[in-house]
Amino acid sequence: MEEEEEEVLGMLDKVLELEDDEPLDGELDLDSPLNSGDMGPHLLRPFQGDIEKGLEMKKLVLSGFLASEEIYINQLEALLLPMRPLKAAATSSKPVLSMEQIETIFFKIQDIFQIHKEFYDALLPHIQQWDDKVTVGHLFQKLASELGVYKAFLDNYKVAVETAEKCAQANMQFQKISENLKVKGPKESKDLTSSVTMEALLYKPIDRVTRSTLVLHDLLKHTPKDHPDFPLLQDALRISQNFLSSINEEIDPRRTAVTTPKGEARQLVKDGFLVEVSEGSRKLRHVFLFTDLLLCAKLKKTSVGKHQQYECKWYIPLADLTFQTLDDAADSIPHIQTLPEHELDEMKNKICVFKSEIQKEKSKGQSRVVERLRKKMNEQESCLLLHSPSIPFRIHNKNGKSYLFLLSSDYERSEWRESIEKLQKKDLQACVLSSVELQVLTGFCFKLRTVHNIPLTSHKDDEESPGHYGFLHVIVHSATGFKESANLYCTLEVDSFGYYVGKAKTRVFRDTTEPTWNEEFEIELEGSQCLRILCYEKCYDKTKLNKDDNEIVDKIVGKGQVQLDPQAVQSKNWHMDVIEMNGIKVEFSMKFSSRDLSLKRTPSKKQSGVFGVKISVVTKRERSKVPYIVRQCIEEVEKRGIEEVGIYRISGVATDIQALKAAFDTNTKDILVMLSDMDINAIAGTLKLYFRELPEPLLTDRLYPAFMEGIALSDPAAKENCMMHLLRSLPDPNLITFLTLLEHLKRVAEKEPINKMSLHNLATVFGPTLLRPSESESSKGHVTLASDIWSHDVMAQVQVLLYYLQHQPISFSELKRNTLYFSTDV
Repeated sequence: MEEEEEEVLGMLDKVLELEDDEPLDGELDLDSPLNSGDMGPHLLRPFQGDIEKGLEMKKLVLSGFLASEEIYINQLEALLLPMRPLKAAATSSKPVLSMEQIETIFFKIQDIFQIHKEFYDALLPHIQQWDDKVTVGHLFQKLASELGVYKAFLDNYKVAVETAEKCAQANMQFQKISENLKVKGPKESKDLTSSVTMEALLYKPIDRVTRSTLVLHDLLKHTPKDHPDFPLLQDALRISQNFLSSINEEIDPRRTAVTTPKGEARQLVKDGFLVEVSEGSRKLRHVFLFTDLLLCAKLKKTSVGKHQQYECKWYIPLADLTFQTLDDAADSIPHIQTLPEHELDEMKNKICVFKSEIQKEKSKGQSRVVERLRKKMNEQESCLLLHSPSIPFRIHNKNGKSYLFLLSSDYERSEWRESIEKLQKKDLQACVLSSVELQVLTGFCFKLRTVHNIPLTSHKDDEESPGHYGFLHVIVHSATGFKESANLYCTLEVDSFGYYVGKAKTRVFRDTTEPTWNEEFEIELEGSQCLRILCYEKCYDKTKLNKDDNEIVDKIVGKGQVQLDPQAVQSKNWHMDVIEMNGIKVEFSMKFSSRDLSLKRTPSKKQSGVFGVKISVVTKRERSKVPYIVRQCIEEVEKRGIEEVGIYRISGVATDIQALKAAFDTNTKDILVMLSDMDINAIAGTLKLYFRELPEPLLTDRLYPAFMEGIALSDPAAKENCMMHLLRSLPDPNLITFLTLLEHLKRVAEKEPINKMSLHNLATVFGPTLLRPSESESSKGHVTLASDIWSHDVMAQVQVLLYYLQHQPISFSELKRNTLYFSTDV
């Protein structure tokens, strides 16, 4: 008996001491073209024709899924490994766990392992011997039909985790086992095993059901409807979706705070929709500025047929309202909910898709479908509007509470502040009103309001302008009307998806009353309808630091805006204009060029320069792996521009960029001197211009459709497989230059707290430049709004670059060596 117990305990110790190079029992036989680095000729063919391209994508999806299945099976196997010795120990005189505890913790794991082992063994030969007639639908249908085992596992999951936790606390040996299970990595992986906790492994089956459903979506997307697989995959997806719907838990509705302060009705001066931070959450409010008070309200939900009403959240008499000093504000900054920028980008992407679908359905006369799509678009736009603003605007009641709004631009914050300060110059009395008077005021708000709708596209009439897409060229000439000499500069903003974005900044003209900038900028428009110009006095006083972002606060001395008139904007000629702002006049000129025209790639006729010349020609001539212009611009930005606020986003002066372009084209000896003296935004602009003027985009015309397909894949493993395969398919000069730029942009993003340029911001700037459909590709297909096609494409282009920027470092040699990338995070 003692010998038997020793053997059992020895087996348990083996689980704990498993070496990295020691094979696990039941090792999968994966010596195949898929894992040996030979994906076969099919995967390496160029993408030709829609059906063939679809089937190529289908194979990439399946290869990626198979790779993640291998990892999943290894995880299940690692979980099962201690089960046999634990069961043997349970029948001995020194049990680690009781048989009942073992059955609870490992409930259905063996069955799930068996299901996936059989699925893997059946799917592998189909991918090894891939051709257009291969069918795999029956395998996915069988996998979906066995989801009942998962249901049993899910019903027991909570008890299993709790039991494992209690047993670990009660037994030191089991605690060691449960904290250090060894999972064997895939054959291509350098890390042969990794340590994972039992709790993490028990969660894997829950995650796997969702993964399988995502893969089915991807497979259906790339399977022709007349292929025998299509109905089988459709059936498997239906079963999986029904299963997921049946197990989704209902989320408790969010608790909302209700307060009932008092207020008073007076003449309405200004109103608008603002985002308030309340209890750490963003809330959309309708704010009303009356002659003697500021009232913050929200729209009440009412039953059908009833008039909409406002509910007052709070009010402050203007006599008691102050703007907090920076020191006061710093002590009371609440935690603010922020969404990652890729989620905001996803919302924009969805809005563009809905816009495009609405146009299609309207042409078919499908009014009910259009209404449904409008509702979905409204939800996305409302969410974007709620989560986009980030500029704080604090107001304070002398008698107590402070309130925080988030606005989208300095312009908006300045407008509200000026309106309030103008009213405060009058002799105001503090007011305290009864609940009846407040009710009357709030009731009138609905009739009094001047801003009726949240600024959403879905609220606009179809006849209204969808905005402009392309490039606005603006020359800021000069300004007059200043009474005292000051250090002056201007910034330019345009609207995009309901909020404003800063796009350009002139240099500071020192100690003058008549600044003459004469600087030209190229501003990208995304459905924009309005240009704003703000004039600032530069503050060099280090004591006036803004506690929010540690920046010196410059004073706005004037601001104005101009509507981008469709007729004027479509003209190819320069159009001069003047904006008057508080007695100050700013003179500027502008002209518009469509996106197609601006990004039309015209090869250079002279092969001696670098702009407009093929990247392979330039690198061969220079005997370099990366063009000299790319290396020099990157080096200069990293030397003195990496902490510059808005680097790559803020436009450089057009004349400086043209001077640098000419210098690089003629290979002048003064390039290095010019670079060291030039404004850093002009150098960043020159690098962007170089990529934009390549005869074809850096990521090539041929692969563009495949990049668009790859980034749309739902399954992470399939996406990884596809996106790495596409990089390998690039010509070497393009690939090495892309990887060099990628690492540079990551270094820029590391300084985000200072330069305000996140990976997402950089992807937005460079994505559409590095990746663009060829003219033949973009002219294909049905007629729809050009702006919608452009918007949807741009979102996907940004997502492609963001994918690579967020990826772990990609090595050229590693990429060329490995044919299939495995994701360990399944």
